[in-house]
Amino acid sequence: MTSSILRRRAAGAAVTVLLVGAGALATAPSAAAKANLLSIGKVSRSSGGLQVKVTYSCDVGMDHELVANATTLNHSSHDQSIAAGTVKKDHLVCDYKNHAALVTMRPAASAHFDKGDKVKVTVFYFDNDGFRYGDAEVVAAL
Repeated sequence: MTSSILRRRAAGAAVTVLLVGAGALATAPSAAAKANLLSIGKVSRSSGGLQVKVTYSCDVGMDHELVANATTLNHSSHDQSIAAGTVKKDHLVCDYKNHAALVTMRPAASAHFDKGDKVKVTVFYFDNDGFRYGDAEVVAAL
């Protein structure tokens, strides 16, 4: 009889551990599963080059920058224009929630972006170790 009582207690303890673990997972912040994501909104011309609206989320304590690059698609290869911009890490809010950033991209010397140009815009995170991740890409007409 003693062995059946011990088995029941052991089984009860195992079930309790499983339920506590399941409860911890169920109550964990659901936003944590979506951190380090990027999505691109509107791409437009600005007085100094191009601007892109980016929605981002990132892990607390991340040490990275948000980078945006643009390349014209409808120019010839010798007349292709490029632009780049960054949001430094101290201007990013990393708390697992979605935030918006307006990234201004400066064109390279002799680059030009005209109304109606098709541009490919790529946004990504870049960390201090040189790793790139979280890429998002869109083709837009200016």
